[in-house]
Amino acid sequence: MIVAILAGALSAAAFAPLAWFPLAFVSLAILAALLERASSARAGFGLGFAWGLGAFGAGVSWLYIALERYGGMHPLLAAFAIFLFCAYLALYPAIAGAIYVRWRAGGAARRALLFAAAWLSAEWLRGTLFTGFPWLAIGYTQTPPSPLAGYFAVVGVYGVGSLTALVAALAAFCAAVPASARKKAALLFAMPVVLIAAAGWGLSRHAWVAPEGEPLAVSLVQPNIEQSLKWDPASFAEVLRINADLVHAARGEIVVLPETALPTLDWLPKGYLDVLTAPLDRRGATLLTGVFVQEAGQYHNSAITLGAGGGQGYTKRHLVPFGEYSPPLFGWFYSLVNLPMAKQFPGERIQPPFTLHGRHIAVNICYEDIFGAELISSLPQAGLMLNLSNLAWYGDSHAQPQHLQIARVRAMESGRPMLRSTNTGMTALALPDGSVPAVLPAFTRGVLETRVTAYRGSTPYARWGDAPALAGALMILAVLILIRERRFAPGLP
Repeated sequence: MIVAILAGALSAAAFAPLAWFPLAFVSLAILAALLERASSARAGFGLGFAWGLGAFGAGVSWLYIALERYGGMHPLLAAFAIFLFCAYLALYPAIAGAIYVRWRAGGAARRALLFAAAWLSAEWLRGTLFTGFPWLAIGYTQTPPSPLAGYFAVVGVYGVGSLTALVAALAAFCAAVPASARKKAALLFAMPVVLIAAAGWGLSRHAWVAPEGEPLAVSLVQPNIEQSLKWDPASFAEVLRINADLVHAARGEIVVLPETALPTLDWLPKGYLDVLTAPLDRRGATLLTGVFVQEAGQYHNSAITLGAGGGQGYTKRHLVPFGEYSPPLFGWFYSLVNLPMAKQFPGERIQPPFTLHGRHIAVNICYEDIFGAELISSLPQAGLMLNLSNLAWYGDSHAQPQHLQIARVRAMESGRPMLRSTNTGMTALALPDGSVPAVLPAFTRGVLETRVTAYRGSTPYARWGDAPALAGALMILAVLILIRERRFAPGLP
């Protein structure tokens, strides 16, 4: 179990900020080798659970900062809450481990396929069940320069994760053969791996989408306001001044303030919006800002436009459990923690893109961009995507570079540039090839001036989402389980 925990923790280094993507293969190969020696499905469940505890404990422990530093939860309670959450997330690799051990059979290739299919199915379930939490899906580790990056546009992050698991399992199983069969095993491993890598290289160079129109000048504002000051009445005037100064310094046709940069509009001093937008109005520019909108006593995490193209709005659809709403039966949680604006209401499932300066821009807010299958609902109409985030809740942690890595994957899956305006970092532009040509350093105050071109066309993932990869995994599982059951069931031909 200790080895499985350490192998899981090793996977965290494959994600940003270190982004040592080969470690994802090493981590899963160790897990596959351990599962190969497991004597029962129960043992496989335990190994997968231990791997998950290591992976999520090392990878999302930054959630502790939101609970303890900004939520006021007792340190021991906060640590226990994060442990319980990581234990819940660990159930999914545990399920994959149990499935593998229960139905493994045949040679290395068949067992590797079973491992990869079980892994994809479990990760998809983790990203879907109870509204989902797909953060740290293993496919995110394979952003460029990984040879698997070309597959994002075709099968998405879960499909890339299954390919990672397939290669890792092949390596583990072929390494375990007797010395007399090592040459044959090496060939068995090398052939599919070379084929997978070569196909990924080719896919990364295929133009699924194409730029359309002239570049658009966009100013992405990063106010860098400490989370504890955002709701402090004594700091309110200073926060508003910082936002105004940055907006006035911006030069773009569209100027973007991040998630909840402004409180509800009725909290603002009289005339503040006029002062904020006056320089933009004079040059025909647009301000797009995150703001809480109050309607009929309900608060919505929203984005609105002011100035040229003003009057458009978007309301966050996929809220964060516990942080933005209380799941059923968990109202008691808020007696242990103090989180402002923790009773929000979601927007409509389908909302049209903004139309600004002749471009269609699909807006999403913070946590929403970890759900790739939801973002593609705005395609192919939208030529650009824009994320507004506030990760100040998580301090100086790995949450920021991990979120930027997620944005890179969304850009590759959708074939659309992803613009990001964040409070404390990382404000950036990610392109459909996964590159990041412009980014502001985290925890700096400033404006990222960039020019971005809209794109047209559709990637296979934008057309079909996760359905092909999931259907393929379930079909492989069904076939391999059927073969195994027929082989070992007495009386069957």
